[in-house]
Amino acid sequence: MSHTVKPPPASAPDARDTAPGRRVAFTLVADADPGTLPRILEFVAKRGLVPLALHSRLTDDTLAIAMEVGDLPQAETDHIGRCLGQIPMVARVTVAELAATASAAELVAAE
Repeated sequence: MSHTVKPPPASAPDARDTAPGRRVAFTLVADADPGTLPRILEFVAKRGLVPLALHSRLTDDTLAIAMEVGDLPQAETDHIGRCLGQIPMVARVTVAELAATASAAELVAAE
């Protein structure tokens, strides 16, 4: 006897809130550790997002990172900022809403 197993129905698209067109830059100063960037990216990736831009610069034993993310509402932006600040190798996190012509890479260059 054989039977066909049907896969479960496709789930509805993620119903998370978005803020279309809103761009946010997270700038961080962290230890130069191989696990730093993956840990930072995790907070964006687990929300199904891909950074619009990511820039890092290594100076001695310090890593300056700027990550630009789009369409994040304020509450989610605040939450991600707090989570990034709890990563052990992160010394400082700054969150800024970007103007239409600004980029996250410019924020790292200004550090």
